[in-house]
Amino acid sequence: MQFQQLQYFVAVAETRHFTRAAEQVHVAQPSLSQQIRALERELGADLFVRARGNIALTDAGEALLPLARRILADADTARQEVQELVQLRRGRVRLGATPSLCTGLLPDVLRAFHDRYPGIQLLIQESGSRDLVRELARGALDLALVVLPLPAPAPALTTVELLREDLVVVSSPDAPAPGGGRGSVEIADLENERLVMFRHGYDLRELTVNACRSAGFEPEFAVEGGEMDAVLGFVRAGLGVAVVPRMVASRAGRGLRVTPLARPGLSRTIALAHRSDVAPPRGARELQRMLLER
Repeated sequence: MQFQQLQYFVAVAETRHFTRAAEQVHVAQPSLSQQIRALERELGADLFVRARGNIALTDAGEALLPLARRILADADTARQEVQELVQLRRGRVRLGATPSLCTGLLPDVLRAFHDRYPGIQLLIQESGSRDLVRELARGALDLALVVLPLPAPAPALTTVELLREDLVVVSSPDAPAPGGGRGSVEIADLENERLVMFRHGYDLRELTVNACRSAGFEPEFAVEGGEMDAVLGFVRAGLGVAVVPRMVASRAGRGLRVTPLARPGLSRTIALAHRSDVAPPRGARELQRMLLER
């Protein structure tokens, strides 16, 4: 049984005339009649009583008609659903990002994407780069914003560098300024500070701790184990200082002193990653374009 045969059958059933039905579906009448006969052979029953000037449905035809209409309606619905996805009216995008990027980079881009494509659902997963790479590899994410270099080789992923971002030191305005109040802070100055440190798994934690160790000391933690919002809150309360991305510091609002790190300072490279063997869906590709053009 072919989809086209059902279209022809419904057209004849509704017009009760083979010639008018052929005109309705834009096919030659002999071809339509041939397809109806092929459908009857496939089903093993006549669908129409054919008499001069009078076409009527048989019992088999009456039974088939509502089913055929339902099949055609479902096919039309499927076509519309696919077209809506193609035209970015519906669908979803699964995006992974580190917590600092969710705070700093994403809000403006996601707002612009949502304004342009309000029918597309955005599913955001916050995690460290290691976890995001794993989720990409198993197909649980369409795109991910990760910190380069990746924590482990990932040959199945394609990465495109998005931006390079400086890190800064944030502290409470009510506490003594780090580095003795100079205009910038050396990494070595952090030896005399108690750090508010992120939980394990944060790329920022590893970057900061490794920089301190390269400078010849082990950092002292006032508090550790927090997420981004908690770290900023602890710094505002005067518990210690923290090293955070400049974008996060600029969005953090009042209650924080922001001091740059002296050259060469610290920076991180953000990349957009997706699986190499699977093309991201249309909505994800559009979000990717907006991130790259931001």
